[in-house]
Amino acid sequence: MTKERIYNFNPGPAALPLVVLEEIRENFLNFNGSGMSITEISHRSKEFDDVINDAVARTKRLLNLEDNFQVLFIQGGASMQFCMIPMNFLSADKSADYVDTGTWSTKAIKEAEIQGKSIHVVASSADKNYCYIPQNIPFNDGADLVHLTSNNTIKGTQWAEFPDTNGVPIFCDMSSDIMSRPLDAAKFGLIYAGAQKNAGPAGVCLVIIRNDMLDLVPDTVPTMLKYTTYSAKNSLYNTPPCFAVYTVQLVLKWLEDTVGGLRKMAALNQKKAQLLYDLFDAGSFYRATAEPDSRSLMNITFRLPDEELEQQFIRDALENGMGGLKGHRSVGGCRASLYNAVSLDAVEVLADFMATFERKYG
Repeated sequence: MTKERIYNFNPGPAALPLVVLEEIRENFLNFNGSGMSITEISHRSKEFDDVINDAVARTKRLLNLEDNFQVLFIQGGASMQFCMIPMNFLSADKSADYVDTGTWSTKAIKEAEIQGKSIHVVASSADKNYCYIPQNIPFNDGADLVHLTSNNTIKGTQWAEFPDTNGVPIFCDMSSDIMSRPLDAAKFGLIYAGAQKNAGPAGVCLVIIRNDMLDLVPDTVPTMLKYTTYSAKNSLYNTPPCFAVYTVQLVLKWLEDTVGGLRKMAALNQKKAQLLYDLFDAGSFYRATAEPDSRSLMNITFRLPDEELEQQFIRDALENGMGGLKGHRSVGGCRASLYNAVSLDAVEVLADFMATFERKYG
């Protein structure tokens, strides 16, 4: 017997909109009347040209990007970007400021250090186990770029507003909150996001890059690790992850045509997260791990009075049709990831379950 779909709070790969999954299922064997699956058509075909061009156009509309930005699709996930950024933009006479807000920014810093690049960690929240976003950061006027991680999936923190970097372009890992809210793209030189958390399935990284950044890429970078390789060929220099790009396109279509854009999505995401944070703040049974002014709207991380109760909570939640609530293995505890595709209904069911669990065990 096929198990019914559950409420999916996984941190990534994560929930996709049901209508997107249904459209994939409906057209999987015969994509747009081609007689072939999307996994079979040529990436050089008009059918796939239409897919990737529509994904680019929708990305630009949703994020209100000017013509001086390009949208690329690159394999290797956000982790590949950790090394590509210093490789492309930090030649011997250049330096970068990095802000360390936890696991993923720490990994990005390490990849730059491996290459011997000139970087400065200008702020870190390691002193309090990454439970907050640093403020009043002393950025260097001479830096060529500032690297940030917009949302920390493991520690449950998020930049509510991006800092003033004195005009230095921000290079930002937005893997877990891309398309969750509007943003002022003018601050950014490059934005990257592994799709599998909030924009699509695993297998592709969405990269948004300003044209003047492309002018800085040296010829000495290996071909497949060079941003200009992808910008010059509309991400079609070699075979891209066609199915992943197609799914991203459908998610963007859902965001634009069904949800109604990022302002509406942001309001809904705020409402979803507030349901859980209000529950935490009303008592002492559940404890949010992030400081109030740094709390993520995407990844709600929390602890219960003891680890035994946390395990009971995770088991009982799954028995009641809610999955993916276990915290990251590096920190333990619990985590509810409320990405765009997680419905308000799902969060209301979770909040009701949590209130019931507290009455039973609190």
